[in-house]
Amino acid sequence: MKTCVLIPTYNEAKTIGWLIRKIRELGIEEVIVVDDGSTDNTSKIAEENGAKLLRNSKNLGKGNALRRGFSYCLENNFDVVITMDGDGQHSPEEIPHFLKVLESNKKVDLVIGNRMHSPQGMPLLRFFTNKIMSWIISLMVKQKIPDTQCGFRLFKREVLEKINLRTEKFEIESEILMEAIRKGFSISTVPIKTIYLYDSVSQIDPVVDTFRFLKFILRTLLRW
Repeated sequence: MKTCVLIPTYNEAKTIGWLIRKIRELGIEEVIVVDDGSTDNTSKIAEENGAKLLRNSKNLGKGNALRRGFSYCLENNFDVVITMDGDGQHSPEEIPHFLKVLESNKKVDLVIGNRMHSPQGMPLLRFFTNKIMSWIISLMVKQKIPDTQCGFRLFKREVLEKINLRTEKFEIESEILMEAIRKGFSISTVPIKTIYLYDSVSQIDPVVDTFRFLKFILRTLLRW
């Protein structure tokens, strides 16, 4: 299977070089970095470390960055796409765990990382908002998904070909799951480490992004 790793980034010069090198050590065919208008050296470091760079001239949001990256992956005929955050919260050493889930069950279409089995180190506000969002999404799709906001995921090509994504910001994590289940795809989870680097600056605003999530849920319910 032709496999790539897709990393949406914004001002992650401190971690992106190390992350790309570790992924390439695993023998992954290509690492794709979508730089969403960074003002630091993220783009330069990504290219120096051998990544394929897609750059937005201004910050458009994680949803936009992922959708652009997904289009590139489809155009270049990748069979499997793994998404990771670029801030060091996802360990490249766990990529083989995702691939193993796919190899052991050919019916699985989408694999999601699950930090909630051992959330020590996760900021308290993030823990509670994640639990609430995951409960709402699980209720809507009638399947228990313990960590719906985790961006460490594996997609079969068929999922990306069929789902219709519209959102621009962090609510895309929820939109992907709801679209995938609505289209009949099978979702599995895999336990991953909870990693928070306290010298990094989170791009998530718990209040603003929770409000966006609730707006997204209301819009989805109206057309579900």
